[in-house]
Amino acid sequence: MPGASLSHPEALRQKILRLTREYYAVKWETKPFVPEESSVPVSGRVFDADDLETLVDSSLDFWLTAGRYADTFEREFARWMDVRYALLVNSGSSANLLAFATLTAEELGERRIQPGDEVITVAAGFPTTVNPILQHGCTPVFVDVELGTYNIDTNALEAALSPRTKAIMIAHTLGNPFDVDRVVSFAKEHNLWLIEDCCDAVGATYQGKKVGTSGDLATVSFYPAHHITMGEGGAVLTNNPRLKRYAESFRDWGRDCWCKPGCDNTCGKRFDQQLGDLPSGYDHKYVYSRIGHNLKVTDMQAAVGVAQLKKLPQFIEARCRNFQYLYDGLKDMEDVLILPRATPGSEPSWFGFPIAVRPEAPITRNDLVRHLNSRKIGTRLLFAGNLLRQPAYRNQPHRKVGDLPNTDFVMNHVLWTGVYPGLTSQMIDHVITTVREIHVSRNVA
Repeated sequence: MPGASLSHPEALRQKILRLTREYYAVKWETKPFVPEESSVPVSGRVFDADDLETLVDSSLDFWLTAGRYADTFEREFARWMDVRYALLVNSGSSANLLAFATLTAEELGERRIQPGDEVITVAAGFPTTVNPILQHGCTPVFVDVELGTYNIDTNALEAALSPRTKAIMIAHTLGNPFDVDRVVSFAKEHNLWLIEDCCDAVGATYQGKKVGTSGDLATVSFYPAHHITMGEGGAVLTNNPRLKRYAESFRDWGRDCWCKPGCDNTCGKRFDQQLGDLPSGYDHKYVYSRIGHNLKVTDMQAAVGVAQLKKLPQFIEARCRNFQYLYDGLKDMEDVLILPRATPGSEPSWFGFPIAVRPEAPITRNDLVRHLNSRKIGTRLLFAGNLLRQPAYRNQPHRKVGDLPNTDFVMNHVLWTGVYPGLTSQMIDHVITTVREIHVSRNVA
């Protein structure tokens, strides 16, 4: 604002934002990578001066709950994901909880999920894909996964079905879509709800269609490890206006009112309704039609998401490029390793690079994990491995189809390394060189 006094709030804001960009350049100067001295993380936040400036801009408003940036993000992210609605929440785990809770709404009649109902899922995944099933008094029905894609084995769906089955809730593993056609066809044939957990798979496509657009509801995470970040944060996606309305209510304390924070009387009948056994004219802002939660984000989180969303295409491109670099560097090691494969008909948006060490290999998965970590290369296991063998789940109600041999294989033999945009070619070369050492030594640990 030329000629403006620095005592003017807008002029001061612009000065603060200019200094923020200068601070970024000094604080987060890129450092050279030195193999075995520098770390190669599996994931991490990737941000620039735009992200920091937008965060500070939001903070200067001191609007601490969801506000203008949250509105912008919900609108733009829904458009990017090719869905009608995106509802921001405070984490991907909350997104899964909210998506499932939405399907318990009384208005859904006979299709409403109730305690005792069954939900088809997999045990080779992250706990919070399954936890909402148990938290709502339902029974998870576990089916096995395929090796290589690590997604649900759709051949087991029929065996998982029972008169109590109401839904399917599964993730697109590590950004690799599951067989959407088979799962959607099965769900429609048996009138089942489908929740797509897309927390690791933003931007992935199946038959040219983005994941998160084929189910009744979908979920996304914005934790720093994910495709874009808000620090904490997540979203529920849907094309169904009724489900969107129920989800909003469950997210916002279970209230009947849908006014935005800071707004009143959007419906024009705030003091003119009679609901439940309340007195006529009871303030609609304090009418509760569901047993809900407060799962909203702050506007500062949403501000980071707005800036990150502009970089999402290049982030996905970098992930896929890094994945291919790793694959090309290790593809001649299939006698020792099982390398990942994309689901036929899909274009993954890779979250990580899963590697299985064959049982007959000269080393074990744990040997390789220790070896990589000794060279400062980060690794992770494929989340819970087999949830049914985790302490928290051993005595939980469940049903399973068969003995889940591939799920146990994942638990014992699979790890994954990073492909996130913060990795350089030098870092990936270091990973490839270190993994390849298992060809020349039977005892690398």
